Amino acid sequence: MNIKKIFGSVLTLAGIGGLIYTAILYGNNSENTRAIVIYGVLGVLFFFSGIGLIRNTSKKS
Repeated sequence: MNIKKIFGSVLTLAGIGGLIYTAILYGNNSENTRAIVIYGVLGVLFFFSGIGLIRNTSKKS
């Protein structure tokens, strides 16, 4: 398996984890808005970069 696909999968899973953690913080009515924003932005960034990396390496093979 290609190392880029593995790294893309790890990034995607980290993004999903960040988004789930953001949802948990938001659902618990956390007053720490900065943490919600940071985890949400990092989750979205990791998720889409991982999906893009998987998609681009699939086309080249």
